[in-house]
Amino acid sequence: MLNATSKIILLVEDNPDDVALTLRAFKKNNIMNTVVVAKDGAEALDYLFCTGEYSDRDIKDSPQIILLDLKLPKVNGLKVLQKIRDDEHTRLLPVIILTSSKEQQDLLDSYSLGANSYIRKPIDFDQFSEAVRQLGLYWLVLNVGPTEE
Repeated sequence: MLNATSKIILLVEDNPDDVALTLRAFKKNNIMNTVVVAKDGAEALDYLFCTGEYSDRDIKDSPQIILLDLKLPKVNGLKVLQKIRDDEHTRLLPVIILTSSKEQQDLLDSYSLGANSYIRKPIDFDQFSEAVRQLGLYWLVLNVGPTEE
């Protein structure tokens, strides 16, 4: 069984400030997992399906969780989620939507496409940090994923 620090987090986020904020919140909460950052939806798909610059990656080294923003360049988050759910190698991966979107339709579409969770990014860092702490505790420590033995 993997320990929590060997579990990879795929963070799909185009805003460098939000990436820095998320990494800072991980560090503050002692979440020391390897974090792979994809700056757009196309890069996330390349990572997940071992194409493009990630063609050397072993597809068996899947992330434990995917933190997915919705408003992304190249390929939007909902399309990324749909492609994840359509493929047998990735369809069971936990996908947590982490977005600032307050659109009800985004929430409904995310769950309709198979999101495991939908979290609106709090504006306050302390609230965001607490959300990240709880997310890490649940998804990286407590939750048993379908690919774990």
